Amino acid sequence: MMTKTKEKANWPVMIFLILGLSTIVFPLYMTVVIAFKQPSEMTNSISGILSLPASWSLANFKEAMRVTDFWRSLGNSLLITVITVVLSVVLHSLMGYALGRNKAKNKFYNFVYLFIVSGMFVPFAILMMPLAKQTAEMGLGNWVGVILLYVVFYMPMNIMLYSGYLVNIPVALEEAARVDGATTWTTYWKIIFPIMKPMHATVAVLTALAVWNDVMTPLVIMAGTAQNTLPLAQLNFQSQFGTNYNLAFASYLLALIPLLIFYLVCQKQILNGVVNGAVK
Repeated sequence: MMTKTKEKANWPVMIFLILGLSTIVFPLYMTVVIAFKQPSEMTNSISGILSLPASWSLANFKEAMRVTDFWRSLGNSLLITVITVVLSVVLHSLMGYALGRNKAKNKFYNFVYLFIVSGMFVPFAILMMPLAKQTAEMGLGNWVGVILLYVVFYMPMNIMLYSGYLVNIPVALEEAARVDGATTWTTYWKIIFPIMKPMHATVAVLTALAVWNDVMTPLVIMAGTAQNTLPLAQLNFQSQFGTNYNLAFASYLLALIPLLIFYLVCQKQILNGVVNGAVK
């Protein structure tokens, strides 16, 4: 007869997971509850803040959309995010391939790689004012300048990711393609670029999240223009004397919806790409 073995619960791990889950669920609960409440329901007591709304109304969301000019701000954010992600995947993968394949055997490529990657350690606060002045003088104080800066800002991290991923791709594939008469350009687009799909998904997600939620770059570069991104438009809820939390949290939920839809639509492709990359 087969004896059933009882599996003991790993309580320390379960407690750690529950605590980690609470750090996500509790702020999300607070955001949803406050977004549906009226300002009169906000009290100084803990029970008043944590309690459910007396009536679930979409009035805060309608007002938040009006104040932030939601559809125009959403369009600007989508435009900047999509173009930045596409340029990052194409350009950074090319640069990562060139540097990753040559840095080990060529000191010049190794120096260029280290120089670019070192850009991750330069804080934006140091570059903020010079970049604002330079983009203004070049006529790039708009969404085009913001996109160019994003492509440069995330280049060090993305190149490091692509170069590291190339270690898992055997050079024999490229050598076989060259024997068949393929050029370096053809070899990259026909063989290397499709194999790097898992890293493309990683770079796209990380870049999209960073660009979508960024406030400082549009604030510094596009100051004084009517071109607002969603995070920039949400600053309208903050004043010198306080913050309208009900409208602000409603606006935050509205800004979360596009990213949530993006994840729900693309999660299957991202997971399949990661699995296929691991098998290869």
